[in-house]
Amino acid sequence: MALSIPFSANSHVSFFCLLIFVLMYLEGAQVYGAKREHGKPYHVVNVKSLDPNPYCIESTKDQSKRESLKVVHRHGPCSHMNEARTTAPTLVEMMSHDQARVNSIQNRLRVKSDHNSLDDSKATLPAKPGQSIGSGNYIVTLGLGTPKKDLTLTFDTGSDVTWIQCQPCIRCYKQQEPIFNPSASQTYKNLSCTTPQCSQLDISGCTRATNTCLYAVLYGDGSFTIGLYATETLTLTPSDVFPGFAFGCGLNNTGLFNGAAGLLGLGRGPPSLVTQTASKYGSYFSYCLPTLSSSSGTLVFGKDGGTTNSAGIKYTPLLTNSNGPSFYFIEVTGIKVAGELLPISQSVFSSPGTIIDSGTVITRLQPEAYDALRTRFRQLMMNYTMTQGVSLFDTCYNFSGHDTVEVPTISFVFGGNVEVPIPFHGILIGSQELACLAFAGNSDASEVGTFGNWQQQTLDVVYDVAGGKLGFGTGGCS
Repeated sequence: MALSIPFSANSHVSFFCLLIFVLMYLEGAQVYGAKREHGKPYHVVNVKSLDPNPYCIESTKDQSKRESLKVVHRHGPCSHMNEARTTAPTLVEMMSHDQARVNSIQNRLRVKSDHNSLDDSKATLPAKPGQSIGSGNYIVTLGLGTPKKDLTLTFDTGSDVTWIQCQPCIRCYKQQEPIFNPSASQTYKNLSCTTPQCSQLDISGCTRATNTCLYAVLYGDGSFTIGLYATETLTLTPSDVFPGFAFGCGLNNTGLFNGAAGLLGLGRGPPSLVTQTASKYGSYFSYCLPTLSSSSGTLVFGKDGGTTNSAGIKYTPLLTNSNGPSFYFIEVTGIKVAGELLPISQSVFSSPGTIIDSGTVITRLQPEAYDALRTRFRQLMMNYTMTQGVSLFDTCYNFSGHDTVEVPTISFVFGGNVEVPIPFHGILIGSQELACLAFAGNSDASEVGTFGNWQQQTLDVVYDVAGGKLGFGTGGCS
């Protein structure tokens, strides 16, 4: 006996709508009406993942066999410097600091600065392009002195000199841990003005009375540190201890250092930790930067430390620039959006060059490259309503009302045909109410591009400085 199901006009319409719904689902379209190009690779994510997570979730990677430093975001829930849950800088504030750093990098690369002297009698600062600490996002804790004192430092691949605040302060900003007291250490020693370490500084001076080396580091945002250049025992891990490590003992310090005790310099210059520990580590280090929302990452020195996925690391050549010998230059050859290479001439990237920088937040592209990226991204996001931009960002969306969103994938192609997919958290910045394309254009085509830390999140980034290559791997930390 046949089963008879009566259909009214309305039921016909309902059935038709249901059929369309099923067909759209089978074709991979979003059920809330989004139009997407068939077959294009997208990230499909819950919009809540765009909002900050108040809970610390340690990395899911097994690090039991690795000698490494724990890396956390300064304003993330895993940071002991954020235990009071103080208000993180707004997006506008963070980008203002970030742009100051980018501007100072451009100035340093335009002008090849000669050595400058520091007059200790007046403590005057020479007029030269300064560095910029920027937002100081990622921090590590290490030990200094005998007995060892644990100190939290911002680490920076764009700086060479490692420095900390020291007693007795002429002027010091507020920091999380007690300020380091050199007189309480059995291994602290000031360097004389005639030592090789003193001559390697960009800015140095000499005390007339004691012939002690002075150092200074100027930052483009008005921050600075001035003090004595000295040696001390540095403890990275219980098995990685370095007597006689040269560093700046800052007595006069001011600026936007976010409560850290100082800065760990990981540049390519002679004063950097990378160079000073080369006899043990072979000028080799790697890191994985965690997302702001929850997790922790790692900073590892030496090949023996390895990475969580060494077999999956792909290498691109490291390049040099005589105007910026401390920076890590790399070659960008193209950008892909949703799997398709954008129509950008390689000369757009190669003429000014590109650096990778742990201290710059947002990747800066040459204007023509950014225009191409923005145009294609907007085309593939037409199913979402754009909202007013903020600060550097001109491509922003309000995802309120959506449970999930589909965002086209973005990947960078580096020299040697090394393609690096940008993790989802590196594509957008903000929250579900204001989520912006996390890239910006330089003001001029002649300015150097910067591959920033927002796009490096959760990637294994391997610096084989002696081997002249830089490695990338996916899924380095959660």
